[in-house]
Amino acid sequence: MVEELPGVTRDRLELEAEWNGHQFLVVDTGGWIGGGDALDAKVAEQARRAIESADLALVVVDVTVGITTEDEDVAKLVRRSGTPVMLVVNKVDNLAREAEAWEFVSLGLGDPQMVSALHGRGSGDLLDVVVERLGRLTGDLVSGASQEQFRQAEEGASGAISRAGADAVPRVAIIGRPNVGKSTLFNRLAGQERSVVHDVPGTTRDAIDTVLDTEVGQIRFVDTAGMRRRSRSAEGPEYFAMVRALQALDAADVVLLVIDATEGVTHQDQRLAQRIAASGSPIVVVINKWELLATDSRAGVLADLEDRLAFLGESPVLKVSARTGLGAHKIPAALHKAIEAYHRRIPTGELNRALASIQAAHPAPGSRIRYAVQGASDPPTFTLFATHRLPATYLRYVERRLREDFDMGPTPLKLRVRLGG
Repeated sequence: MVEELPGVTRDRLELEAEWNGHQFLVVDTGGWIGGGDALDAKVAEQARRAIESADLALVVVDVTVGITTEDEDVAKLVRRSGTPVMLVVNKVDNLAREAEAWEFVSLGLGDPQMVSALHGRGSGDLLDVVVERLGRLTGDLVSGASQEQFRQAEEGASGAISRAGADAVPRVAIIGRPNVGKSTLFNRLAGQERSVVHDVPGTTRDAIDTVLDTEVGQIRFVDTAGMRRRSRSAEGPEYFAMVRALQALDAADVVLLVIDATEGVTHQDQRLAQRIAASGSPIVVVINKWELLATDSRAGVLADLEDRLAFLGESPVLKVSARTGLGAHKIPAALHKAIEAYHRRIPTGELNRALASIQAAHPAPGSRIRYAVQGASDPPTFTLFATHRLPATYLRYVERRLREDFDMGPTPLKLRVRLGG
């Protein structure tokens, strides 16, 4: 997310990159603001952690501004960390700016690499130096036999490069209103502070994702920005944060809907649940801040949730405290069950034997289902071939029985009816 305002980037954003056959991970961090507020301090802490874990740090400065106090502070931090460093002078749009770039040598970070990120000027030269430096630091990054192994691992059966590394791992989007504890839950699941957590709504802006090894296998968790009610009036970073959250929702295999137990199910929670249900993804509901509820209030909160989110059907409800970790260990298993059902395919023979039993127990009024096939998964989609139209109430009965007979859990099911015969 790019905006001509300070402080837009807050979390560590990681993306895979490739240059001249070499793969590496690029980590973008928030701007370093010395002497800022508590939120600025947390953003700076994210940058410090990124520096410590990096093989190479790129310190980016602005030639149009000159050396600032923050530049000097970052230079000192990087030098103390011992991480290899490169000085990148940005906004060098022409030859006249190149002379000005040399003043940054006084930061003690070596000769400047001059670029214009906006126009791409010098970016190829910068990348050449980056992969060359990484090769020397890590022992020739990905080359020769290792490069061939990478290609073999990433190629699908068709021979084309697939997104095996990304798509083979189920995606879980963490969705909810601002300040319900999504980032705290994300950090709890990740076992580290990947997302900046603060009590100011709207702290998270970009969608941050991390692949975790759990007892049920790898899961990619995606932390998203809080989704507000007045989305039409959103502008700038808030608008793009909402877009990122919606993209993460639409790409998810399953969604964690986080609700603040102390506020109960709000109208905005209902709207979000409806939007998630429309996406076709199964939902696992997480009631966060459960430990803050008085014991005598808990039954009422659960009853209100069951009433207001009744349209979610079989979605499991987990009572969790992201801050203390209470109940968080139950999340991977619940997600695994939902994901497994979301991708399930039922053999045609088993499906039709189940339908015969369903109709024997309760025949369709004025119609008969001759046979059925599963046309798709993600979510499971069934086509029923019937002699006459089937009432909506009967279709709901069939859906419920199929869900029970094949243990489909919270995943949505789609039933289509074709007439004939």
